Amino acid sequence: MTGTNPRTSALQLIETVVDPGSWLCWDEPVDITTDDPDYRADLERARERTGLDESVITGEGRIEGRRVAIVACEFRFLAGSIGVASGERLVRAVERATAERLPLLAAPASGGTRMQEGTVAFLQMVKVAAAITDHKAAGLPYLVHLRHPTTGGVLASWGSLGHVTAAEPGALIGFLGPRVHEALYGEEFPPGVQVAENLMAHGLVDAVLPPERLSEVAARVLRVLCGDAAAVANGAVPGGAVAAGAVPAAGPSGPAAGGEQETAAGRPAEEGDQAGRAAESEATPVASPGVADGYGPYGSDAAAAARAGAEGPGPTAAVGAGGGPEGRGAAPASAGRGELPMASGRGAGAGGGEGDRGGADMAAAAADGGGEAGTAGDRGGAGAAPGRGGPGAEESIRRSRRGDRPGVRDLLRAAAEDVSPLSGTGAGEHDPGLLLALARVGGTPCVVLGHDRAARHEDAAADGPGGGQPLGPAGLRTARRGMRIAAELGLPLLTVVDTAGAALSREAEEGGLAGEIARCLADMVTLPAPTLCLLLGQGAGGAALALLPADRVLAARHAWLSPLPPEGASAILYRTTERAYEIAGRQGVRSADLLAHGIVDRIVEEGAEDAGAGAGAERAAYDSFLARLGDTLGAELAALRAQDQGERLAARRARHRRIGLPR
Repeated sequence: MTGTNPRTSALQLIETVVDPGSWLCWDEPVDITTDDPDYRADLERARERTGLDESVITGEGRIEGRRVAIVACEFRFLAGSIGVASGERLVRAVERATAERLPLLAAPASGGTRMQEGTVAFLQMVKVAAAITDHKAAGLPYLVHLRHPTTGGVLASWGSLGHVTAAEPGALIGFLGPRVHEALYGEEFPPGVQVAENLMAHGLVDAVLPPERLSEVAARVLRVLCGDAAAVANGAVPGGAVAAGAVPAAGPSGPAAGGEQETAAGRPAEEGDQAGRAAESEATPVASPGVADGYGPYGSDAAAAARAGAEGPGPTAAVGAGGGPEGRGAAPASAGRGELPMASGRGAGAGGGEGDRGGADMAAAAADGGGEAGTAGDRGGAGAAPGRGGPGAEESIRRSRRGDRPGVRDLLRAAAEDVSPLSGTGAGEHDPGLLLALARVGGTPCVVLGHDRAARHEDAAADGPGGGQPLGPAGLRTARRGMRIAAELGLPLLTVVDTAGAALSREAEEGGLAGEIARCLADMVTLPAPTLCLLLGQGAGGAALALLPADRVLAARHAWLSPLPPEGASAILYRTTERAYEIAGRQGVRSADLLAHGIVDRIVEEGAEDAGAGAGAERAAYDSFLARLGDTLGAELAALRAQDQGERLAARRARHRRIGLPR
């Protein structure tokens, strides 16, 4: 519920917003294809409960006579979570809106990525963000109305890219899930932070609007953004193009037509939707006696009150111990190599790890998925058996969290020349969680963006969620600075993913963490410069995904990528962190699983697989690994730089568009 009112269903919202009789559903039926009996049962119950076949409804209607495309989430369907089918439905709707030159209104209400489908579902936010970016690049308006609750990957992608963004009164809106935070770190998240009015007070949304005012305000905004209002009644669109197709005077069609009434009490917890239980248990909206939409002559007194009433500083979480080993230069010495100024590696960091709260898709690659190292020109390499072989998820996750594991600084010492670190955003912000540098890697000049695991607490446990330096909004803005430099100078961009997750704090939420992840995704997908991503170690949540959408993706054997730290997924699905490694195996987080799903192009073996090897042997193996990695990265960067830009950009978009779909 929001305020004192029952939650509005997706169809109820659409009927409130569009002109009577103008709604046309675009959705084609979706089959249930999972082999997981528990997940199948959850889907069947969600269909029976809602009358819908998925968590997303798409279509078009008229708002004061103007054709408008609409995409909306139904929270009662597995917490509005986004999996492969719903992600594909969203993308097709956005692409159709762009092709028909329609303004687009999005109304998300979601717990984020669907845990039952795992990492392939997590990647759907990349292609949705890309489609939204194309829509905006075509000069078409994109409006967002954030409903209660909107969190996780949905907020960190299409929920944060609007030209204009409003939110429901009292709605819970945030990147972090409060229940996940408490499960991971044993303390409550500060109350009053993730509330629509507080977000407006911090400039993260433009208005706080009840559903009954959305039509009026959207029409007013579109009269400005779409230009000539006089032609609206005739179906005209910006630039003089005529919208294709008539709008039938028919009600909802397809599976979205029925079963949309909901009681104020919400659905019972025993209905089997783990994601929904997590999100609903965290949804604690506040009543808003006076709705302040921000469009009055003097702004919002309620917003100011929300700012004044927000409580206390955000918590920090203990992070893992130990910096990477010093001076691992295995490559031959040359001028400029190893000149990267190094901090002590012992600084304190705010909490790490991030929760994609509610939903996250986990049907996913078999727990024994795998693959072998490939070459620069192939996917999978000789003898690769998709989904089979390689170390288990638990082994890789434990190895990636070790304090002596090499990070981005070790990589640059061993494999880079002419290293010139750059400091922060260039606009007064700095985040130790991200390293930005200019360098020659394997002989190829490039811009380097890397998660910096060097700054840690000495006494923190290295094995567990939160190990390593977290990434905050300033780090993501620093990353976007690096992307701009690469674009302006035509230099390749190398991103190095090695993060336990985004910063989990009040400051991060109020600083626009989710929006910065969304903008990083949009920038990475559309960047004209060649891009190469290396998954070097941990790859937890949106902080990892923000640097992922590259032309080519390489992974160290023990690197992994997941919607959130495995302990958070376990807390969502089972209300305990003790099944973390089991969940990670089912979600397909390992490098071998990523290779099998086309998320990764090549795996680089690490060596020193024998757990009983001595420290000297392991260090030598790491040195050899970094030297080989540097040579591999240099060759990949040079090959990308030699490609035709148009062909390379088209291939980049195609690779992310097809992730999760039949290959």
